[in-house]
Amino acid sequence: MWKSVVSLLARLGLAAVWLISGGVKVADPTQTVVAVRAYQLLPEDLVRPVAAIMPMFEIALGLLLLIGLAVRATAVASAGMLLVLIGVIISVWARGLSIDCGCFGGGGAADVDGWDYAREIARDVGFLALAVWLIVFPRSPFALGPLSRAPLSVGAQQEVTE
Repeated sequence: MWKSVVSLLARLGLAAVWLISGGVKVADPTQTVVAVRAYQLLPEDLVRPVAAIMPMFEIALGLLLLIGLAVRATAVASAGMLLVLIGVIISVWARGLSIDCGCFGGGGAADVDGWDYAREIARDVGFLALAVWLIVFPRSPFALGPLSRAPLSVGAQQEVTE
């Protein structure tokens, strides 16, 4: 029972992260382009497409988690995305760039230091932990997906099996 409650909290928490992150980027597409460009990892031809697709992908992940559909697959995609984001933050830090990650809006040149990057990485590792939990324990109450749904109580589970 407690695992399904933790899974529900992880699912809703990670859904909120993706919905807020994607929503903020959709609301200010110009700033999202600035943020993607600031990482200096992509050729200029890819900056705008990535800046347009990334928020939509984040919103899709958030919506799937919110309604509880394909939770394990969505958690795997979330973990992959978070590993990429952690990697690019490490890359920026290692290259000595000073930028706001733009993860929740903003982005571009900023006055940041190693502690700022360490906090961003730690935050994303926390989000990654939620995704890993959902990969292992995808079932939670109020999920719409049949492979993602967990009973609300042990009694309900026993009734279903009888």
